[in-house]
Amino acid sequence: MVPNVVLVTGVSRFVGAHLAGRLAENPAVGRVLGVDSEHPRRELSHRMGRAEFVRADIRNPLIARIISEAAVDTVVHASSNTDEMPVARAAMKEMNVLGTMRLLAACQESPHVRKLVVKSTSAVYGASSRDPAVFDEEMAPKDLPSSGYAKDAVEVEGYVRGFGRRRPDVDVTLLRFTDLIGPRIDSVLTRYFSLPLVPTVFGHDARLQLLHPEDALAVLRRAALEDLPGVFNVGADGVLMLGQAIRRAGRIPVPIPGTMVSPLAGFFRGTNLASLSAEQMRFLNFGRVVDTAKLRDRFGFAPRWTTRQAFDDFVHGRELRPVIDPETVESAEREINRTITRLR
Repeated sequence: MVPNVVLVTGVSRFVGAHLAGRLAENPAVGRVLGVDSEHPRRELSHRMGRAEFVRADIRNPLIARIISEAAVDTVVHASSNTDEMPVARAAMKEMNVLGTMRLLAACQESPHVRKLVVKSTSAVYGASSRDPAVFDEEMAPKDLPSSGYAKDAVEVEGYVRGFGRRRPDVDVTLLRFTDLIGPRIDSVLTRYFSLPLVPTVFGHDARLQLLHPEDALAVLRRAALEDLPGVFNVGADGVLMLGQAIRRAGRIPVPIPGTMVSPLAGFFRGTNLASLSAEQMRFLNFGRVVDTAKLRDRFGFAPRWTTRQAFDDFVHGRELRPVIDPETVESAEREINRTITRLR
């Protein structure tokens, strides 16, 4: 059943604004409200089309009045602060956890709400040396995330499950996205791969499963317009090894000892280039891959972009140029091989 009134949170950022605009393009949807505590930039505002912007902070009880008075029947919570913008840790946690609690309380009070879609993250599975090769939706993490957005996401999912028990009449769709990467995505990961010298953990080569933002938007749109309750992993086909990704971006890997991970994370948090937390460094150490069979079989969606294609689109769209000319690298490799041959 197509919703009549949809509310989308987080429209001052890429995913929320573009999603609101795509939902508003559907003539069967009566009204789309885009909510955020700050106005979207001009380009994002244009992308919202006929969607109405409502300036409101979801941490404020006023959100309940908005949902009630507009008779919102579908809520898409896409405003969880991941790493798109540098935000103090306390403020991030307040927005992610307290904001979600307020929003869920507002949904619980409204008799109109019949569907809730929550943008979550595969980071809830954590990252450790004891992880399985692939996580499915029923698996629990071997080591619970202990910090940052991943820890917030675990708490948020707990509150969402509680809401589902209190309002069994509401269809709840929880989407665990792998990391988004694309030319227009500004995140820890895209800043990391844009560094000329990319730090890696010595002796480790993490497996990365990524997702193109176009596929992320298509999944969110489908979840909002159709009745597809449940928990779904959302990731592209295939994986890239971290070393492969660094080479495809034309960057230079700089292996560091594992004992230097925490100090290095602290250094990068003080720069505008990359704000790598300890949790994110663990991800870049061990990697993470999720099973998307349920997404295909029950949700009915197959991503158009593979992990490799999404990464290459990011590289080409950002016009990343090799730090060292490929011909110079190839020449050095040939000289090294000749030297080795002479020494045999």
